[in-house]
Amino acid sequence: MSRVPDGEQAPAEQLTKAHVRTLDAIVLVRQRGAPHMAYMLLMVEPVGQRQERTPEQGREAYAAMVRWGQSLQERGLLLASESLRSQAGATRVQVRGGRPHFTDGPFPETKEMIGGFFLIDCATQQEAVAIASECPAAEWLTVEVRGLAACFEESQAALQ
Repeated sequence: MSRVPDGEQAPAEQLTKAHVRTLDAIVLVRQRGAPHMAYMLLMVEPVGQRQERTPEQGREAYAAMVRWGQSLQERGLLLASESLRSQAGATRVQVRGGRPHFTDGPFPETKEMIGGFFLIDCATQQEAVAIASECPAAEWLTVEVRGLAACFEESQAALQ
């Protein structure tokens, strides 16, 4: 359902200590320079997959991911990780012509959702892909590997 507030602005979410730690970690990776780079491993899962599991299966899947995250941390690769709630409770925000528009989930047109992420620090895209292939969740979802970059780096002006 889409909604536009009458003259109201949506309150800005304040940064938590976890957000600040994540941002600090990204800055440190970028300050180190080559050869290290931060990569986001996005957990792309089918909508509704979580509801198909029993509570025990859900806890087992989560525990496997926590153990994997701990192993990444022990290896000095993990910068941040989080599991996300389903898109059923999400809100999409767009501002068009200066007016904010909000669409509350679930979003029936979507077949997949981002279920979580792992932000890692490694030398190459190939290393990030190899690390993603170790992810236990790769057996039940897709792990999308993306390097961090400023959005303007892929603009037409930057490509010329």
